[in-house]
Amino acid sequence: MADAKVIPFDDDRSRGSAVQRPSRRRSGGSRRKGEPAAVHEVQPLPARTIPQDDVPVTREEPATGPAAEPAAESAAESVAAEKGSGGDGWERRVAGGLSFLRRRLTGEYDVDDFGYDQELTEQVLMSLVRPLYEKYFRVEVKGIENIPAEGGALIVANHSGTVPLDGLMMQVAVHDNHPGNRHLRLLAADLVFMLPVVNELARKAGHTLACAEDAERLLQRGELVGVMPEGFKGIGKPFSERYKLQRFGRGGFVSTALRQGTPIIPCSIVGAEEIYPMIGNAKTLARLLGFPYFPITPTFPWLGPLGAVPLPTKWTIQFGEPIRTDGYPPEAAEDPMLMFNLTDQVREQIQHTLYKLLVQRRSVFF
Repeated sequence: MADAKVIPFDDDRSRGSAVQRPSRRRSGGSRRKGEPAAVHEVQPLPARTIPQDDVPVTREEPATGPAAEPAAESAAESVAAEKGSGGDGWERRVAGGLSFLRRRLTGEYDVDDFGYDQELTEQVLMSLVRPLYEKYFRVEVKGIENIPAEGGALIVANHSGTVPLDGLMMQVAVHDNHPGNRHLRLLAADLVFMLPVVNELARKAGHTLACAEDAERLLQRGELVGVMPEGFKGIGKPFSERYKLQRFGRGGFVSTALRQGTPIIPCSIVGAEEIYPMIGNAKTLARLLGFPYFPITPTFPWLGPLGAVPLPTKWTIQFGEPIRTDGYPPEAAEDPMLMFNLTDQVREQIQHTLYKLLVQRRSVFF
């Protein structure tokens, strides 16, 4: 919301001219009929409480403009200005909303070559997800200071939850808690961009295909890029294997970070595993639908649409200390042993933090 407009006090010249004349007031409280009123020389009065309608002017030198206004009147005008700013704030919100709608209808908004629409993401998409983040999952964020204030970085996180809500929560966590309100560009699987509606929303929110080319282009621009190397193996694993990290692919994210010299920031997410406890997998139905898995939970599909409501677990997202890659030579990106060691280092750091957070939490829901 834009800053409230500051309205200056009026410069009442007639009021200032009245200050220059000597004050006339009664002496002794009464006078005889026909007796002229005594004119007293104005002297500075000591600080005391005086009725407002009988306050003499106590200026040793003539003064005009705002400095000559009584303190009580200035305070009253300040209160009025504060009340006015509240109404003005609502007017600005309405005006901003109408301006936003006008830009959407006329096409006067910007998107990058990935389809990312920053204005739509900030004002609409994040506003829709934020109540889930703040009120339902009550996400607690730790280690946000490990994300750089500027420049590219690769955030690597564990993946879980049957439905990929953890990526959205991580995106809101970075934007709302980082001092620079940085945006996280997530790398998503092919399936995301094959689904109708979801495809368009993912592009508008800044997500792109999980490939080295797109990741490198984003890092070159100084963007924060998020990746979950477990993929469907992590998000679709059974509840009995919760918080046990799956294989991190072939370490392609490490190679990308080495080429660009950007830091790798491990991220551990606790709470997502329990939102849809996956107790079974209908593999035949999954093949028919073209899905990597078809989850069976204690509530889905038995309760129909109601079974798709996630459980209100308490989440914790912790960003670990960055692993720097700018000290390696350019050819290091082609060294398979180095990639394996760095991949294992990132995985072990995430796993260790997961165990640590699990020990610290009091309950799944509180």
